Amino acid sequence: MKKLITSIFACFALVILLSFDAQAQEALKQKPSPLGMVTYTFEDTYVKVTYGRPHLRGREAFTETAELAPLGKIWRTGANEATEITVTDTVKMAGETVPTGTYSLFTIPGAKSWTIILNKDVGQWGAYKYDEENDLVRFEVPVNQSDEMFEPFTVRFDQANGEVSLQMIWANTMVSIPIEF
Repeated sequence: MKKLITSIFACFALVILLSFDAQAQEALKQKPSPLGMVTYTFEDTYVKVTYGRPHLRGREAFTETAELAPLGKIWRTGANEATEITVTDTVKMAGETVPTGTYSLFTIPGAKSWTIILNKDVGQWGAYKYDEENDLVRFEVPVNQSDEMFEPFTVRFDQANGEVSLQMIWANTMVSIPIEF
């Protein structure tokens, strides 16, 4: 009987150990900055943004000395690969014409406004090989404060008063890019 109880206990312990091991392996597979994707459809046209979602995790963003997205420096607008935006028909973003295609979305955060950059060179890791000569358009948008705090960098579409905007929010900083279809 003692051997049976010992065997049952050993099996139970092995099952628990394997369960924890599987959970640990799954946790290791998850990226610290998971992939995010948002889309907006208007009639036959859609806009899709694919981006890495970094989290603050006690770090600062959008200051001159910030570890994450420091002011005045080119930023991949997310984490990992450079953020990409796809449009399936010509749209206007902040008044600038953007033809059908996929573009890297870079930004230069500022205290009062951000420079938004759509660049024709896609598939980049970060902004390490960013080349201004490949810019399709550049424009400025004002910085606003979000009513709530966002731990992960968040991209979303907002439709208010019949207008559509692409919002990028992190911490309590938000920029909105108006889109015309």
